[in-house]
Amino acid sequence: MLKGFAYTTPTQGRISIGRTVEHGGKNLPKKEDFIAITSQVKRDGEWIAHPLHEHCVKEQKPESASAKLRQIPVRLMFNDPDLSFREQYEAFYDSRQLCVGDGEKARRRVDGRIEELACPGPDNCPFAAAYRCQPFGRLNVQIEGQEDPLSTFIFRTRGWNSIRTLRTKLEYLRAALGGKLAGLPLLLVMRAKSSRQSLNTPFFFLDLVFRDATPAGIAQAVKERDAHVATLKEAGFDLEALEAAARSCLRNGAFEETDEDALEYEDLVLAPTGHGGESDTTDLRGSAGDRVRARPRALAQLEAGSPPQPASAAGGETAVAA
Repeated sequence: MLKGFAYTTPTQGRISIGRTVEHGGKNLPKKEDFIAITSQVKRDGEWIAHPLHEHCVKEQKPESASAKLRQIPVRLMFNDPDLSFREQYEAFYDSRQLCVGDGEKARRRVDGRIEELACPGPDNCPFAAAYRCQPFGRLNVQIEGQEDPLSTFIFRTRGWNSIRTLRTKLEYLRAALGGKLAGLPLLLVMRAKSSRQSLNTPFFFLDLVFRDATPAGIAQAVKERDAHVATLKEAGFDLEALEAAARSCLRNGAFEETDEDALEYEDLVLAPTGHGGESDTTDLRGSAGDRVRARPRALAQLEAGSPPQPASAAGGETAVAA
């Protein structure tokens, strides 16, 4: 293995619930009231749909291939929730992770090296203010009908509601099912919500639920999980060794960083808060040039020992409720 390089779970495609559009030189959110399953390739600035998107639509509503997809039948690849879902505070610069922390400890690129330091969280960190550090979550799931059993589809989000809901559900499932999550048949569903910060307009986030929430349905899901794992074991598939390898591959690098993350940099970082239409927080918007010009002033203030001013003061951006 290459030292310092994170070997992330292979992905076949993306899952998203929104996108960004350029308007007046600015990247602005376009809320979507459906889930999209796409490839990892863009054409004319738009992500190309993955064949499984149409398949899931037909399974959901066979009579209409143009129906909106609002749930996806998925399975978890790992027992450990930390392998299926990873959330961190992350600051980016030039499409690369610059600083990553968990609220206690952080790793940061400094003069060509990686330093470990305390992480007070983005609300209390001058460096975070300069680089607009925000929560960043990555969910890896397998979609029913996919071809490769050793790869996943990834949902990347900066939305608090998706991060909070997905983490909570995974921890609940681990506790309730004795830590046996691999192969569990679930649905990844779209939820709607409104808040004061969204001015009571709906925004969307993703949730994990049983396909049948009745006691009988949950029992059936557990049976399917056991049968799935037993079949793999009979074929010589070692799930525990797989998880150990996945942990080792992720920990091999200081940052979880992939070409796909860089490709989505505009969508996830430069564009609006609450990736995927999760408009429940307040953020600053503006052109990429505004943000690049704002950073030198913020960093100069940081180096001088004073907290940097928000981007609205340094770069002319206007804070709005998303």
